Amino acid sequence: METNQTMVTEFILLGFRLGWRIHLIFFVLFSLCYTFTLLGNGVILGLISLDSRLHTPMYFFLSHLAIVDIAYACNTVPQMLINLLSPTKPISFTGCMTQTFLFLSFAHTECLLVVMSYDRYVAICHPLRYSAIMSWRLCFILVVTSWACGSLLALVHVVLILRLPFCGPREINHVFCEILAVLKLACADTWLNQVVIFAACMFILVGPLCLVLVSYTHILFAILGIQSGEGRRKAFSTCSSHLCVVGLFFGSAIVMYMAPKSRHPEEQQKVLFLFYSFFNPMLNPLIYSLRNAEVKGALRRAVFKERHFQLE
Repeated sequence: METNQTMVTEFILLGFRLGWRIHLIFFVLFSLCYTFTLLGNGVILGLISLDSRLHTPMYFFLSHLAIVDIAYACNTVPQMLINLLSPTKPISFTGCMTQTFLFLSFAHTECLLVVMSYDRYVAICHPLRYSAIMSWRLCFILVVTSWACGSLLALVHVVLILRLPFCGPREINHVFCEILAVLKLACADTWLNQVVIFAACMFILVGPLCLVLVSYTHILFAILGIQSGEGRRKAFSTCSSHLCVVGLFFGSAIVMYMAPKSRHPEEQQKVLFLFYSFFNPMLNPLIYSLRNAEVKGALRRAVFKERHFQLE
């Protein structure tokens, strides 16, 4: 690491190479999206913590997903907003490696979506055993494991980057220190890094996606067997919101990291990054609030309680 830092002490983030008017429009748009991301996920966290009816494993996992989404945004968006208004876009070597580590850590931890699909599988396919299977002890273990595995895998990627020499150029053609963009600046063979990234994608994206599909195949058959129309509607409501989030995350991530790079020019990869790590965290609370009756009910109770308190 000392050798790397003596050769390259900072990088330049090229960002979006557009006119200053477009940058100003992007700054306003991204600022609004960033604010909505923080407020939306903050509301989800507040509702889950304040409403006792949401103190269930499903919403325990959802609260951690909201934390991941807030962390995603806070890791990359402030720097991106500053760079949109700055003629020079420097980031220190240490800051770049830290940003890469945090981004990968949160991306890997997003596999909480798999845990949430297992929770829905148990709730719908084995409702009488739900409390026994999804104990709070198991929930804590699953969440801690997700965070620990995410951080460990991210650490492996960063350690492998630190072993590489960076002797120039210093320009990262991206809006943040994305791992593939950083590796292009290395002055040595990055074959090992590419192999580890591919293996991580199989472990974090393909494997979990297969588990989600298997879970929802069982869930679909179970829902079709429900006699009550109201019960079927409620089951579809809670599962459809989760499936929307799963599709957004896994779809954009697989296209970004596993599709042939020749099909996605560098400028297009920046747009994919925005969808993967910027718009997803913003849309998640919107999806869960609009398609989830329990969250909408909790929001109505919170608003009614606040109005009742003000009238008193």
